[in-house]
Amino acid sequence: MTNMVGPRAVFGVIVPSTNTVVEHDYWRAGVAGVAFRAGSMYIPNPVMGGDEDFQALLGQIRASIDTAVRDALTAQPDRLVMGMSAETFWGGVEGNAAFERRLRERSGLPVTTGASACRAALHELGCRRIAVFSPYQPIADREVGRFFTEAGFDVAAVTGLRCPTAMDIARVPEQRLDEVVAELEGPGVEAIVQVGTNLSFVAQADRLEAALGRPVIAINAATLWHALREHGLPDQVPGYGRLLREH
Repeated sequence: MTNMVGPRAVFGVIVPSTNTVVEHDYWRAGVAGVAFRAGSMYIPNPVMGGDEDFQALLGQIRASIDTAVRDALTAQPDRLVMGMSAETFWGGVEGNAAFERRLRERSGLPVTTGASACRAALHELGCRRIAVFSPYQPIADREVGRFFTEAGFDVAAVTGLRCPTAMDIARVPEQRLDEVVAELEGPGVEAIVQVGTNLSFVAQADRLEAALGRPVIAINAATLWHALREHGLPDQVPGYGRLLREH
């Protein structure tokens, strides 16, 4: 339900309690008349140093997501936006669809997830052969690759940064992300996709996209774009990549 600070839309944003980047990226976009209310998923043990740790982290997300959605709903938002990405890729295309169904049933609202937003963005930009990078461990990268493959994309590579904790995702320096993109940027790759919402990459993706002459999709830009467009809001945002600037 709209209000004085969000007369056009209020989006409920579901984030891990360790995440410091999603809300920053959304508010910084400065979309007039759109407000955000976060619901936080409590992460008491943010370690993700290996596959078992990463599965345990997902377990914490699954245990706390209902509470985060409950809290966000008290602000009476118009849409839910998932400000976390790994769980939205889990189980491939059908896993994502089931996840979205559960959220719609719980909330009664339309839902934007990272996986669906990236898929829609790639279709909008006309890209099929992609390379992907994440802050994840191998178990999660396999699920990311599975989703994009099942969605009909040709996945050239999936590179994980293997961050040891959930907070360390937000500490990856710009130079390291430049190096990763340089490693992935190869013949035939039509777009580079970044997943992992606590990676600070939106502004950097815009810069790299201009330098490379091909789409570089930051997941926080993709989810914001998807939420706005699905809600009928055509605002174009400079500095957030071709997707939000032109589509």
